[in-house]
Amino acid sequence: MKLTRADSTDPTVNELCVEQQAELAGRDLDAFNATPKKLDPRIAFVVAYVTAPSGDRAVGCAGLQPLEPGVGELKRMYVRPDHRRNGLARLLLAEIERMADERGITVLRLETGRDFHDVVALYVSSGFYEIPRFGGYVDAEASACFEKQLRLEG
Repeated sequence: MKLTRADSTDPTVNELCVEQQAELAGRDLDAFNATPKKLDPRIAFVVAYVTAPSGDRAVGCAGLQPLEPGVGELKRMYVRPDHRRNGLARLLLAEIERMADERGITVLRLETGRDFHDVVALYVSSGFYEIPRFGGYVDAEASACFEKQLRLEG
């Protein structure tokens, strides 16, 4: 397993994000739209690769988007289905937290589907707590928002 940093224009990042949106649309959730959207250029990504006989294969990604001074949002966390349940999401999350620390981000927020119980459990077990829906998610009834204090300021 290797983690590599990338930006929002990386073709591998875009491929993984399109797969994520297609999977969410397949769950028939009102909160998600399968139409791929251009990724915000401010999002910094981490891509996870596994070594295969034919070369390295991308199997997951996660992004960090600045929201305001000291606050960032975890975006587009995705692990391909055949690589889930082996700790990869936790590795991606840990790397996003390192990136946040490097950028002076002390609060990390995220949004996920309220009914994604396994995903919610991952975030809660990683120190996130539920907060009121924020930003573009305020009116998204199917959404749940979470936050984690990464380090104390000062």
